[in-house]
Amino acid sequence: MASSFCALVESIVRKGSLTVIRASGEKSTFGDGSGAPVVVRFTDDDAETLIAKDPTLKLGEMYMEGRFILEEGDIYDFLSLVKSNTVNEVFSKAMALKLFWRIGLSQLASRVPINRNRYNVSHHYDLSAKLFDLFLDEDWQYSCAYFNPPGISLAEAQVAKKRHIAAKLLLEPGQRVLEIGSGWGGMGLYLAESSGVDVTGITLSDEQLKVSRDRAAKRGFSDRVRFELQDYRYLPKNNYDRIVSVGMFEHVGRPHYDGFFRKVSEVLDKDGVMVMHSIGRPKPSFLTNPFIEKYIFPGGYIPAVGEVLPSIEKAGLLVKDVEILPMHYAYTLRAWRENFVARKAEAVALYDERFFRMWEFYLAGSEMAFRWDELFIFQIQIAKQQFAVPDNRNYIQEREAKLKEFEATRPPLEKVTF
Repeated sequence: MASSFCALVESIVRKGSLTVIRASGEKSTFGDGSGAPVVVRFTDDDAETLIAKDPTLKLGEMYMEGRFILEEGDIYDFLSLVKSNTVNEVFSKAMALKLFWRIGLSQLASRVPINRNRYNVSHHYDLSAKLFDLFLDEDWQYSCAYFNPPGISLAEAQVAKKRHIAAKLLLEPGQRVLEIGSGWGGMGLYLAESSGVDVTGITLSDEQLKVSRDRAAKRGFSDRVRFELQDYRYLPKNNYDRIVSVGMFEHVGRPHYDGFFRKVSEVLDKDGVMVMHSIGRPKPSFLTNPFIEKYIFPGGYIPAVGEVLPSIEKAGLLVKDVEILPMHYAYTLRAWRENFVARKAEAVALYDERFFRMWEFYLAGSEMAFRWDELFIFQIQIAKQQFAVPDNRNYIQEREAKLKEFEATRPPLEKVTF
């Protein structure tokens, strides 16, 4: 008798070669036999049932718990096979009901006036620094790299990302720059060193704050690059010439977009420029993937560009440039996953097998989202007045060329230490 999981797989998989081994040892094969074979095995019948009823959450959980095992291929291969056969769809009434229930809870939680920003950030970014050292580049850039030209290394692509954003900021020596979501300090240090600006970076992560301050001190930039534990909502009124935010806006939450850009307008100088770099989706959604929400990024939401622009305009700000970077995060995530899996023994020693599988699933699933679900990166350039930015985009390439000259003369970047 076919299991509910096998019935679900049969309705999806037409291409490829997937073999499912049930806890009883019974085998079922699906697909047309093309491509590399993928073989999965269940350790118990309940795991099959749970995934069949709620695949968006339970597939990851069963993989984490070692109850859904890859005998041939890996979790990326399995997800890729499934995604190549279908898009995100609701396959049963039970799944539809669970989806609507989650949407309701998500919408309610997003409107409860409780500040969980510090908790949400700490949940992810205050993990051991040694974890991030396993897969990030030397500068610990934990956001999408820019693979331009194609085929460059992860480290080169992360430098290209910083260079591209710096060029759009139109930096001049002595300007005051605010970085909202300063990570481990790499962007702020690059801007100060390459362009002679004064940087204030804010974060809600104690671990990131500690590492950032230590890096600034070791490189002799403490007088020009300061990092603070600060919620953007409570920033004092100030006049920054430039604002940059990379990979932070996904944590703001849809109900708070108006407030975010009101604060930007409040602290940005009348001749100022902002560049915001964020994950985007092709159309609005109502909730985050339940596995990501529960285990990786609680409180996060990926916006559609059309959800962001009205809030910018309401704040009296001008949209000067919008650039879409498709697929670059898929390439970034692949590099991170390959680095992470290559150092599995260290990750397991740091936490345990369950944690390793949780993060492997997160990295593989996220890459799937950018390859198959049409997620992308968008960069929005914002100003307060019409003439803050040139009337053509030639300046970006010209400034990047000058920044490359700077990069060629500075000593090799030292790897982050902790």
